[in-house]
Amino acid sequence: RGNCKLYKSEIISSEFERAPKRPNAIMQSHHNRSKLSVILRSRFIPCFSSPLSLFVVLAAVPLPIYFSGLLSPFSGRNNKAASVMRLNSNLVSTVEPNISCTTFNILAPIYKRVDQQNPSIRESDFRPLWFPRNQRILDCLLHQRSSVICLQEVWVGNEELVNMYHERLGSAGYTIFQLARTNGRGDGLLTAIHKDYFKLVNYRELLFNDFGDRVAQLLHVKSVVPFPLDDGKQNIQQEVLIVNTHLLFPHDSSLSIVRLHQVYKILEYLEAYQQENKLTHMPIILCGDWNGSKRGHVYKFLRSQGFISSYDVAHQYTDSDAHRWVSHRNHRGNICGVDFIWLCNPSNSRKPLRTSW
Repeated sequence: RGNCKLYKSEIISSEFERAPKRPNAIMQSHHNRSKLSVILRSRFIPCFSSPLSLFVVLAAVPLPIYFSGLLSPFSGRNNKAASVMRLNSNLVSTVEPNISCTTFNILAPIYKRVDQQNPSIRESDFRPLWFPRNQRILDCLLHQRSSVICLQEVWVGNEELVNMYHERLGSAGYTIFQLARTNGRGDGLLTAIHKDYFKLVNYRELLFNDFGDRVAQLLHVKSVVPFPLDDGKQNIQQEVLIVNTHLLFPHDSSLSIVRLHQVYKILEYLEAYQQENKLTHMPIILCGDWNGSKRGHVYKFLRSQGFISSYDVAHQYTDSDAHRWVSHRNHRGNICGVDFIWLCNPSNSRKPLRTSW
């Protein structure tokens, strides 16, 4: 979205442990390790010619296992060839599927300004602009063919655009879930899971009912392909919780509290859902446009809750690397990184949320 910079993508290979039976056995035993060699990657897509300019974060995520906060990536940032060699050597003995996730704010035509002199003129008034732009977005998504696609700012108020996404993604093997923002805002969320990778266990919708009419989708999914454990005696179909959301934009500093409350509601709902369904701890993926950078309170809060940013882990960036990558130029002309795919490994033994956020 906006004018984004192009960064080279890198691939790392690592192993993540499954949830241990005892908290103190997290890093002490390898008996429950999956044989899956993991590719964890994030990718910037170069700017397209006007009127399409986009950003996609793509992270291939090890869903049949529990995510670990610790990775063992190859040292340095220029070891793509080495990591590919390692991956191929592992593939000799076993077939190792990759699970990927894409998050993408596609900028609803009702918000896209097309005339700097007259901000009231929007792309939604010009079908020759918004229709081909969204066709190219779909071309990109179908080319990536991620296991999970999480979109924000989908123009749900336009039947033609909605049908376009449902028809093309549906024909490509995706099951689609759509949720409009409350109070008739005109845009919303769309999450698509590919039938070759996941089957749906449950779907829930979370309405924040606060300032900004924000919403979130929760998908409880199970992997289609069983994954073998190292002992060779057992195959598992891993269950995963996936959230797609779009947080409120911080128009002023007072809205930081509202944004934190929105994130708290998501984590609180996840906690309640797991308790309600008597679920054991499982991987959690939070996707979306968080409308805040690594300097913000939302980022710091999620890090404190055991979540890691896939793009930063893949590129060995630290929490202090706040301007190493850009995913968005906002309506004020500021460039920043606000689109994240967060991963949480339950073996990090995250503490229960406080009653009062």
